[in-house]
Amino acid sequence: MSAPEQLILASKSASRRAMLDGVALDYQAMPADLDERAIAQKYTGNPRKMAIELARQKALAVAGNNPDALVIGSDSLVELDGKVYNKADTPEEAVNKILSLSGKTHHLISAVAVARGGIILWDYCDSAAMTMRTFDRDFAQNYIQKIGAAAMDCVGAYQLEALGPWLFEKIEGDYFTILGMPLVQLLGYLQDYHGVKL
Repeated sequence: MSAPEQLILASKSASRRAMLDGVALDYQAMPADLDERAIAQKYTGNPRKMAIELARQKALAVAGNNPDALVIGSDSLVELDGKVYNKADTPEEAVNKILSLSGKTHHLISAVAVARGGIILWDYCDSAAMTMRTFDRDFAQNYIQKIGAAAMDCVGAYQLEALGPWLFEKIEGDYFTILGMPLVQLLGYLQDYHGVKL
């Protein structure tokens, strides 16, 4: 019987690592080193293609140096009325970001890809509709202050697994997609095509 294939997560995201840890997947985390904004600029106006391409490029970047491993790349983005939001660089930017989403429905788009060597073997993209409550600057500032540096680590400046539910009126979509990776589909692919077992 052949040995299980080595799995690498091409990400430094704490939420993605927590997802894989939560389902007892045996993997290594190895962040991809690439210019995400340069890649994203090529897909302005098509958020789904942007998310998929970023996931693919992350997987390929790490797979190039680990040719025998299965490398998982993933990316998430927030889109509102055709505009794609980047991560906030400062707490004030995070406050302004969630204020701009207040009272509106935005889409959180997450993509995942699996590569080996220089080849993409599989990819998948999903989205969730996220309707925020209407709130004022004081509420936004208090929220960002309470979550601290996490506001700059998340594309929407919120974490659904922590204090994020305070912000929302309605959520339509897959929980894992919202956390940053379509986990159910990824596990299905790994089981069906690579014999990865619990």
